[in-house]
Amino acid sequence: MKKLRLFVIWLLAVALLLPTVLAGCGTSTEGEKQPAETGEQTTDQEEQVENKPEQTQGTPTEFKEAPILADMVKAGNLPSLKERLPKNPKVTNEMPTDMLDYEIGQYGGTLRTVTYAPDWDADVFVMCNEPLINTPGILGEEFTPNIVESYEVSSDQKEFTFHLREGLKWSDGQPVTTDDVKFTYEDVLLNKELTPIFPNYLRAGNSPDGAPVKLEVLDQYTFKYIFDKPYGGLLAVMAIQGWRGYTDFLKPKHYLQKFHPKYTSKEELDKLVKEAKYETWVQLFSFKDITNWEVTRKEAVGFPGLYPWILTSVQNQVYTYERNPYYFKVDAEGNQLPYIDKVVSTQVQDAEMSTMKQIAGEVDFARETMAMTKISMYKENEKNGYKTYMANMHVTPTDIWLNQTYNDPTWRKVVQDKRFRQALNYAIDRSEVIDAIYYGFAEPSTIIPSEYSPEKANQLLDEMGLNKKDSEGFRLGPDGKRFTINFEVQNAAPDIIPLTQLVVEYWKNVGIYTTMKTIDSTLWGQRNAANELQASMIWSHTPLWYMADWLQGYWAPLWWNWWGTRGQQKRTEVKDAEGKVVKTIAPEEPPEDVKAFYSEIDKISVESPEGARQAYENIKKMMNDNIYYFVHIEKVKQPFLANANLGNVSDKGFAIAANFSGEQFFYKK
Repeated sequence: MKKLRLFVIWLLAVALLLPTVLAGCGTSTEGEKQPAETGEQTTDQEEQVENKPEQTQGTPTEFKEAPILADMVKAGNLPSLKERLPKNPKVTNEMPTDMLDYEIGQYGGTLRTVTYAPDWDADVFVMCNEPLINTPGILGEEFTPNIVESYEVSSDQKEFTFHLREGLKWSDGQPVTTDDVKFTYEDVLLNKELTPIFPNYLRAGNSPDGAPVKLEVLDQYTFKYIFDKPYGGLLAVMAIQGWRGYTDFLKPKHYLQKFHPKYTSKEELDKLVKEAKYETWVQLFSFKDITNWEVTRKEAVGFPGLYPWILTSVQNQVYTYERNPYYFKVDAEGNQLPYIDKVVSTQVQDAEMSTMKQIAGEVDFARETMAMTKISMYKENEKNGYKTYMANMHVTPTDIWLNQTYNDPTWRKVVQDKRFRQALNYAIDRSEVIDAIYYGFAEPSTIIPSEYSPEKANQLLDEMGLNKKDSEGFRLGPDGKRFTINFEVQNAAPDIIPLTQLVVEYWKNVGIYTTMKTIDSTLWGQRNAANELQASMIWSHTPLWYMADWLQGYWAPLWWNWWGTRGQQKRTEVKDAEGKVVKTIAPEEPPEDVKAFYSEIDKISVESPEGARQAYENIKKMMNDNIYYFVHIEKVKQPFLANANLGNVSDKGFAIAANFSGEQFFYKK
């Protein structure tokens, strides 16, 4: 039972390509790339599967540390660097060589970020994200070890063996071993109170009907995941899908066991629950367990992690992250990363205040809060000490959705008629959207029709029976009343409000009365979880990523809730920020065409690359025919800024990939 995230955040990225598992036995060790498609393996590679991974050629043999840590070692306040690093540290490769001309950096400095989201900084989150398996550039074209030193995949794609780095340590200096993996699996995932529903992505077939993965611990540093069916997409799931990081697979047992009844007496645990003002040990454990998406919460202070920076203090809306002295990565010359000593995140009231700090030169890196609509302003103020970059956006930033399971029979009758969605799609002038909102840096979507034709829109609306109008010229619904679409949007990105305003006018022009209201992010999250939003706008990965499972929970929440358990869960709880249940809603079985659509989405995670590509083509055809939601633009450029003296900043590929490799940033002077 996890805390409900009330602020809808960049759920980012999933893999473009699914992994191809080797014809015989697949293996990947430090310094080797695991390509998406490979041929047969050599005898040496097959033998390597059976042997303990060794330090590979190219790994430094001498290591150096930041002066601030060296001083702590000299003062006797910190173990030596040799004791802190794993036996075989990770040599950083977050960016592919053709996307960044990597420079060996220098230590020191503070990186300033800004956010206007409560208890959340997406730029810091992305910089801190550490998966077990890495995909350089977040492209999904290759998979390399990250937290694990190496891994092997069986030829039938059912068994995945992982080798943790010997000597890897949590940020508090405690060792990371398979005890942490076992604790996470047996005491969290298999605990019915903490995890009432075992996650689909760790079941065979990525399905609620599939058997849960089995864990086999082989030794202190080696463990194996075993599925009873092939799971070709697991590496991509672990590397990037949902930005899970490592926390679904690896938790600090030494810290969390004190909040678990298996390891702590009832008397002591009851005392801890009471002191924390909770009602159950489950609530306490869930609050103490900081998952990947919660790394920027103030409650993360003191929680052991594997991130480059660890949250150490929160004062007056200023969140301070200090370098992790036990961080497991080094550069090619053996310098322990990160280069930068501190990250300081300041929370401000709104997007405009964020922009003011950015153009004043008070921010050293910003991506999440940047917008194409303000590109001229950014460029005009570069004299204040920053540089504006232009890279690719990893999402379609403003997809439009109408809630097909909204609790109103008239609404459902109209919105579930695909002619209605086709009509509204015809009414959107993409050329104007691209020019007015994105300054030409976008293209019409290829996943649904992009033709602008108010005439065809009106024809379809008349054809489906919405041909009667009121005195102001707006169409009447089947109940004889004016049919109205109410957009409720959060000011989560600078383009959402102006684009929604355009869409309101487009749809009014074809006789559909449409309104827009901006609401607080927390309220938006609550209303969305409770199936109370009629229409809104948010990002999606749909045209960009093979594993395009995002947004499905928005355009038909009750259907998606049903699909997640295939109807096994009869009620879905809606919770407030404190974890209290404020409402329950009943999932609803979706129609057959929607089930087929969801099935294709599920296939992408488990099929071979060829099967995944075919599933993706099927998804695009289904979207083209049914327009379940509106992916109206794609290939959007994303501006981001960085201090003019910041090194190792890439403007090639996705902007978020540069953000992801933050441990490589350094100040040149």
